[in-house]
Amino acid sequence: MRERSFDRAQSDSDTFSRVRPKGGGRRNRLDEEAEYADYFTLIDPDLDAGADGPAGGSVPDGPPEGDRWSTWDQSTPTEKGPEPRPDWVVTELGAVDTELGIVKTGKEGDVFLLERGVPGTDRRTLLAAKRYRDGQHRMFHRDSGYLEGRAHKESRISRAMAKRTDFGKQAIAGQWANAEFSALCRLWSSGVAVPYPVQITGTEILMEFIGEPSGTAAPRLAQLRSEDADLEDLWEQLTRNLSLFARAGYAHGDLSAYNILVHEGRLVIIDVPQIVDVIANPRGRSFLERDVRNVGAWFAARGLAEERVEQLARELAFDARLD
Repeated sequence: MRERSFDRAQSDSDTFSRVRPKGGGRRNRLDEEAEYADYFTLIDPDLDAGADGPAGGSVPDGPPEGDRWSTWDQSTPTEKGPEPRPDWVVTELGAVDTELGIVKTGKEGDVFLLERGVPGTDRRTLLAAKRYRDGQHRMFHRDSGYLEGRAHKESRISRAMAKRTDFGKQAIAGQWANAEFSALCRLWSSGVAVPYPVQITGTEILMEFIGEPSGTAAPRLAQLRSEDADLEDLWEQLTRNLSLFARAGYAHGDLSAYNILVHEGRLVIIDVPQIVDVIANPRGRSFLERDVRNVGAWFAARGLAEERVEQLARELAFDARLD
């Protein structure tokens, strides 16, 4: 069956080849702990950051305003959003990031409001910064079903993930951030209405902020009042976007009225770290059908015929070549 990897362009096995202890002999727990520590330091150098800066070092010149210098140059080309980039993306190296507060909390991480701007100019934009929690502080009880069909090139990591060891949980946490960024890039390029993914650094994803210039986030579909909703138009938008998902071979995997935003009448799908390859994952069809059933319940409760919900599930299965 078709199998897709959600890893970065540089494979984790290449990273491990640089940090693996030299020499032969049996590996013990301390060796493994040191190896994993080196691995996560490499994918996110700030994990060992002290109060004065990265890796415990000092920062001689802080930004003129804000909380940190822009992290744009800390991401490789494969860790930046797809081209052509929107004009609002601030790529100047002299830009500064200012944290403005928290937007929402979630089971795998928290989303913060960030302003990235060039001091002394009107060149600035609002970003949503999603920061994944480490392996000891997020929920893993549902990971196994979503991870089916995802390949990992390092067999030892795969075994640790399957056994849910401490190391395995850390590896899974790292995968979620990479998986979401990769999925956002792929979906954006396919025309799906998702936030534009600006960049990823370690376990922080910076993406388009969906909301008002004042910093007020767009409401979720579940929060929309019936009198403010154009039910037919929203259903057509949903149908079009889920069809694009299916034609690309994916299901959202956790779709509901709580992870769809509506901004100025435009529907935007968010929270895609658990995106499911409906061909490689043996439960792909059930994930697809559950997506339709969950979000369709919101529409059906407001007057949409249930037959249309059932019809959409059949159409998506056809689009995904499951029939």
